[in-house]
Amino acid sequence: MLTGSASAVLVAVALVLLAPPRPARAPWAARASSSRAGGGTAIAGLLPGLVLLGAGAVALIAVTGSTALVRAAVVVAAAVTAGWLLRRSRRRAAAARRTGIQVRETCDALAAELAAGQTPQAALDAAGRHWAAARRLARTARLGGSVPEALRALSCQPGAGDLRLVAGAWQVSHRSGGGLAESLAVVARMLREREASRRVVRSELASARATANLVAGLPVLTLTVGSGGGAAPAAFLIGTGPGVALLAAGLGLAGIGLAWIDAIARSVDRAGP
Repeated sequence: MLTGSASAVLVAVALVLLAPPRPARAPWAARASSSRAGGGTAIAGLLPGLVLLGAGAVALIAVTGSTALVRAAVVVAAAVTAGWLLRRSRRRAAAARRTGIQVRETCDALAAELAAGQTPQAALDAAGRHWAAARRLARTARLGGSVPEALRALSCQPGAGDLRLVAGAWQVSHRSGGGLAESLAVVARMLREREASRRVVRSELASARATANLVAGLPVLTLTVGSGGGAAPAAFLIGTGPGVALLAAGLGLAGIGLAWIDAIARSVDRAGP
């Protein structure tokens, strides 16, 4: 009973302490620097949990004398942490896709407003009513600032990289005296075509991702069936050295497979046609 309770406490401590706090939302002006420093902040947030997890493992060995149990608890805690990081990565990717949709809608709105004869300032004001981030563009234009530079600053936000194309079109039209409405219409059409290509690739990746998730969950079903048949696979996996090694290898390979699929999906979102 003591061994089971101690291992449960160790895993619970790992789950709580290895999860870094949710980062606060930074202003748009600080997006670039915060995004570059995000990886280091996340790693630094994990260090206290890793230290306390190691201390808990040493305490558990001293109380129970079972090193296999400690190894199993650490492996499970590491797997749960990796799963949490993977889930956070997927949430960020989904947020980036939503931002990309807002960027394309903003570009369409700007092109439509300018084609209807509105001034650039009025077009930016209209876009700001649909996307809060675009209000900064309207303020910049109203104060006589550089709209292309403001667009490039906003493009540092994950998912908003297409704003660099809008900035380029705006700057070329401003310097050459060409029609801004026509330039933005071309950019809007390009962004729609790019998103159509990305959507096709995402649909093709959906089946691969579903298969990867299913394969990652099959070991749980196998353990359940084996335990029902009296084979006691869980006792082997967490109570022996070879079992812990196999558990770590299996969880590691499953995590690598899921991360690989997600990396392919992220590369599709970043790449153009």
